[in-house]
Amino acid sequence: MIRRLRCTLVLLAALFAGPALAEAKPDISKLSAGPIKIDAARIVTFNRMGGTETRFGKLDFIGGLVLTAPDAPNFGGWSGFVMDDDAKRFVAVSDSGVWLTGAIDYVDGAPSEITGARLGPLLALDGRPLKRGRDRDAEGVALASGVIDNGSLNVAFEQNARIARYDVTPAGLSASRSFLEKPNALKKVRRNAGLEAMTVMRGGPYKGETVAMAERYYDASRNHTGWIWSKSGAEPFHLTNIGDFDVTDVASLDDGTLFVLERRFRWLEGVKMRIRRLDPSELAPGKTAEGEILIEADLEMQIDNMEGLAATRTQSGRVLLTLISDDNFNSYLQRTLLLQFALPAAITVKAQPAE
Repeated sequence: MIRRLRCTLVLLAALFAGPALAEAKPDISKLSAGPIKIDAARIVTFNRMGGTETRFGKLDFIGGLVLTAPDAPNFGGWSGFVMDDDAKRFVAVSDSGVWLTGAIDYVDGAPSEITGARLGPLLALDGRPLKRGRDRDAEGVALASGVIDNGSLNVAFEQNARIARYDVTPAGLSASRSFLEKPNALKKVRRNAGLEAMTVMRGGPYKGETVAMAERYYDASRNHTGWIWSKSGAEPFHLTNIGDFDVTDVASLDDGTLFVLERRFRWLEGVKMRIRRLDPSELAPGKTAEGEILIEADLEMQIDNMEGLAATRTQSGRVLLTLISDDNFNSYLQRTLLLQFALPAAITVKAQPAE
């Protein structure tokens, strides 16, 4: 108990000293797409105090990275994350209106560095960088078709709530091409509580459909609200509110399994992170899902403001969950973390695609 209290107090002061200490989001009006160098320091133990434990909750910790890019002032604020099936190539989006592409390299099965990184501004329909802060607040990204180097992406924005479609190539993201129809309910959501989590379902009954959730938009029972974009339009569903966590991202597997990343901050306990797994049968318009808690972690572990989540099934059948944190451009007090976990075989069996 004493160790927990000491850890919480120290990290509260160091990591979450309040919005007043956060750095302003950098200007992107003159930003051009191009390569950047990302430095990576390896995280080998998830417990801050060290040790050899690898099982946390129902997940196995694979490894992690502390990412910095001293020569790239637009690096940071990463809020959405998606990966290819190779568990290497990725796209991240920032709440400052910036995209990042690159690849994760591995040593002994654990993330070791980021290579081939490129960074650039998210562009409006007219091909210019997004101007207003409320328009730049990208929070989620998902592969809609193809692969990271040759496909199309959906990007969800929180404050001016919308989902835009982009093309993606080795050079990066195109200007936005189109938008999904916005549910009427989103017009009522407060600017800082809008679309925070989004995926395109990779399997199951809603394969190919977009699923998105608001950060803090509740039904009459104070359950979380999301939408499924089907042929009949965007239809709402709900997720049981357990402990007043905020939803920060969702990711899907090829069998229709949905993973939900959640975060909670309290001054007396610090920040917490949680991941839930939803069975394909739980997701349906008008239904309230609860899911299975896979992991819940606090500041005794190597977490920060975890906001992005990608789910990947490798060729061997292993299911990886990769997370990235939003440092709020507060590089002195917060960190950009990339963490990776694996589902144990017992849970992976549940998540096999239908024959």
